[in-house]
Amino acid sequence: MTEVQSATAQIPPSARVLQLAMSSWVAAAVSAVAELGVADVLGQGPSDVDRLAKELDVDTTNLYRLLRAAADLGLFEETEGRVFALTEVGNALRSDAPDSMRNFARWVNTAAERSTWTGLADSVRTGRSVFESVHGKPVWEYMLEHPEVNALFDRAMTDTSSQVTAPAVASYDFSGFRKVVDVGGGHGQFLAAILAANPGVRGVLFDQPEVVAGAGEEFDKAGVRDRVEVAGGDFLASVPEGGDAYVVVNVLHNWEDDKAELILGGIRKAMTDDARVLLVEAVMPPDGAEALTVKLMDLNMMAHADGVQRSEAQYAELFARVGLKLSRVLPGGGLCSIVEAVRA
Repeated sequence: MTEVQSATAQIPPSARVLQLAMSSWVAAAVSAVAELGVADVLGQGPSDVDRLAKELDVDTTNLYRLLRAAADLGLFEETEGRVFALTEVGNALRSDAPDSMRNFARWVNTAAERSTWTGLADSVRTGRSVFESVHGKPVWEYMLEHPEVNALFDRAMTDTSSQVTAPAVASYDFSGFRKVVDVGGGHGQFLAAILAANPGVRGVLFDQPEVVAGAGEEFDKAGVRDRVEVAGGDFLASVPEGGDAYVVVNVLHNWEDDKAELILGGIRKAMTDDARVLLVEAVMPPDGAEALTVKLMDLNMMAHADGVQRSEAQYAELFARVGLKLSRVLPGGGLCSIVEAVRA
């Protein structure tokens, strides 16, 4: 019996289904707490709800209703006098927390995200993503036309990437590379961490021009700006040449196989003979193995962009189609693994 099954064994089946169906309400409550910035205020110390409502400029009664539910979720502790304090979990909703997930929590309650999930059954029926049928445009076109949504999405992805960066960089020896190219690297958080940990390595940050236009802060914080080249372009067309390591972090799962082949094929053409391709992804375990978070991520990819969380065998097949060979899969810390490939 799994841990989840054991914890729910005494709950009647109908009550368990009710719990599961109400999970979207839980996400909405967490997102509301994040949107209002409650954790930022409580980061200064415990507060009664009247003072908190005044500082946040919100309705006192409804704020209390939200916070008492959030306390049952473990985000806060409530004491006498309707005083609330942050828990360790709630602290991760602070904007300035090292492990902040505030922007990801805000993202999951946007129309672009929540409305797409309403079409999940249609994705199963048709075998295609439903984002376009729900929103009128494919996901990446929609993002370009809604810069405020795209900006929040980028910040949400930075939140999730921050959970991956330190353990993944610590799990792999990058010191022997001369030039690391981060393909689809956003604002450069992962590349900055590699360069900070490996003083002899230079890097290239490659992403859409409008994305890399906002890069720089991560490199300044890490003190590595003098070792970074920033390049804008379309990784479905080509990537910068001459790298001996091509890092692709949580990008390939956004794309169906045909597009994934274009990305990997472009890397295959650009890489040096002895280069490595390093995918940092949550790898789908063998059939029947329990991995709920990875499987939910896979459903998210299915609904939004025809993407997929791939298994080790699927990566091996994908590599083979573009002239690469899977060399090994290493634990990357947390959910992610480092999937390494070389020229076939």
